[in-house]
Amino acid sequence: MQQGGIKRRGLMLVLSSPSGAGKTTIARKLMALDENLVISVSATTRVKRPSETDGTHYHFVGEDRFEAMVSSDDFLEHATVFGHRYGTQRAPVEAALAQGRDVLFDIDWQGTQQLAEKARKDLVSVFVLPPSTAELERRLRSRAQDPDDVVRDRMAKATNEVSHWAEYDYILVNNDVAESVASVQSILRAERLRRERQVGLSDFVETLREGR
Repeated sequence: MQQGGIKRRGLMLVLSSPSGAGKTTIARKLMALDENLVISVSATTRVKRPSETDGTHYHFVGEDRFEAMVSSDDFLEHATVFGHRYGTQRAPVEAALAQGRDVLFDIDWQGTQQLAEKARKDLVSVFVLPPSTAELERRLRSRAQDPDDVVRDRMAKATNEVSHWAEYDYILVNNDVAESVASVQSILRAERLRRERQVGLSDFVETLREGR
């Protein structure tokens, strides 16, 4: 992507939250509104749900294949969540960033920590909080896709997940989805203008100094 002829390196935009706080909904709306965003499609050992498509929602792989990818250092990050393994493949992300595309991640705090270790300069992280614990539980139950014991597990896990809020660049309380999407768009606009991401800026400024 270019701004006024200046080439820009892409960024990695991470959205994290407790399950049910709204990060996936925000991510989908951002993707529909911003043509420069590409979604990072994780590999997972989780069984594919009927509504999901391999290669679009996730790359569904077996445990042996996932472990081989870990051993080959194919992942920028990987983590175990609710008994299933998830990982972000390195090659497609690095290719997108080099082309000036921004990559959107819907991952948890474990994955975000690993991305920060490997590519902090490319990372912009946003933690999405629910308005209240009661509202978080209401949202989980309204999805009607998980049994009661799974909802209880997710609510219990939320306490630990929320404790990692201070590791993120931005904190967003998701009272209203439209407002939350607008807030993330504002973050994106600002982060795209950071000096260190304008890889052609020095040459552009030199042309201005020379009167060209």
